[in-house]
Amino acid sequence: MSESATLFTGEMQFSAAILLLAYVLIFSEWMHRTHAAILGAVVMIGVGMGFGFYSQEAALQAIDANTIFLLAGMMMLVSMLRPTGAFDYAAVRITRLAQGDPRLLLIYLSLSVSLISMILDNVTTVIVFAPLTVLICRLLKLNPMPYLMAEAMLSNIGGASTLVGDPPNIMIGSAGGLNFSQFLLHMGPPILFVWLGTVGLLLFLFREQLRPGGIQARELVETHAIKDPLALKKILSVLALVILLFFVHHHFHFYPAYVAFIGLALALLLLAPEPEALFGEVNWSVLIFFCGLFIIVGGVEASGLLDLLGTWLAGLASQPGRLLLAGLLLMWAAAALSAVVDNIPFTVTMIPIILGLESHGVNITPLWWALAIGVGLGGNGTHIGATANLIAVSESEKCGIDSARISPAQWMRIGIPITLFSLLLASVFYTLFFELFEG
Repeated sequence: MSESATLFTGEMQFSAAILLLAYVLIFSEWMHRTHAAILGAVVMIGVGMGFGFYSQEAALQAIDANTIFLLAGMMMLVSMLRPTGAFDYAAVRITRLAQGDPRLLLIYLSLSVSLISMILDNVTTVIVFAPLTVLICRLLKLNPMPYLMAEAMLSNIGGASTLVGDPPNIMIGSAGGLNFSQFLLHMGPPILFVWLGTVGLLLFLFREQLRPGGIQARELVETHAIKDPLALKKILSVLALVILLFFVHHHFHFYPAYVAFIGLALALLLLAPEPEALFGEVNWSVLIFFCGLFIIVGGVEASGLLDLLGTWLAGLASQPGRLLLAGLLLMWAAAALSAVVDNIPFTVTMIPIILGLESHGVNITPLWWALAIGVGLGGNGTHIGATANLIAVSESEKCGIDSARISPAQWMRIGIPITLFSLLLASVFYTLFFELFEG
């Protein structure tokens, strides 16, 4: 038996089998994704305890509380913004700007979420834009499905271009000593190249759904207006503070979730909404799903399976003359794993492995950028590959339009070509301008 085979232990096999079965249930929709995640989490903990590689304490620690509380806090803030009529007003403005053209609307919405995702995390951006998009599509009598999918995918791509746009980037920047300017200089050009290609491919793939129709934008001028100007001013002032703190939170060692709850606390003082109405707006199903998924992936990580893959990549990178190949393989492997497991555990696993290569004389700088590109683009492959994706899927389910519902198969029909195409573009750029990434 080969050494690599003996390294694939029984614990790894069991954890991989549980992960695979959970994903079969999620993607086949034999049961609701939240039910499948809970079932998989319970089985992973039980098997892990039985074989000694996972525990209840480790499972609780595997849950990314920062992500869960950030989602909950922003959901409640957005729920207080909705009754003011801000979304109605913004919907009319964006619709008139697009002049009722579905293709222009997709470009404008995609550009907006991509730019905002460069300075805010992509999850927060999609939480705000998803309900707004559904409202715009109702006004224009369009199917919101293409727009929700495009926004989630392009927010993931846009967020990959900056240090603060995606949580793995923050970890990579911290480990590699990379600042905001370095990230933008190295990630901005390839992401812009990928973004342009992705928008073009989305317009082609959704060409049937983006045919002009519906009502004219000029008919909407007098129909919608701000309903509660005073409440709007209050909640916008709170959101402005939250956005400002998102820019500087790392200087104060604030978690993004804590920033969201600072804003939530202020909003509660200023607006005093009914608790039942406020908590009723939180999508608890999405939050519980992520908790279950974090536990499942935590079990896979605890078994050593992710570390095995990372060690293999590290061995390749340490070979003379193989740095470009190692970077490309790392990019594609990170993307493949990010499509099916959360990209944070994989990033956490790879960071110490990449750092360890430096002591062997390997220039690890290009590997940081390859890792950032891979985890940033790979999440578009499936509906659970990125948190923003699941927010878009959830919004499509609760909007009440049957044709707008995004199934796992439907997401993959668009997401897999988009991911492969974007990775191909990124690989071409990475290869042609490898000297840029070496510095």
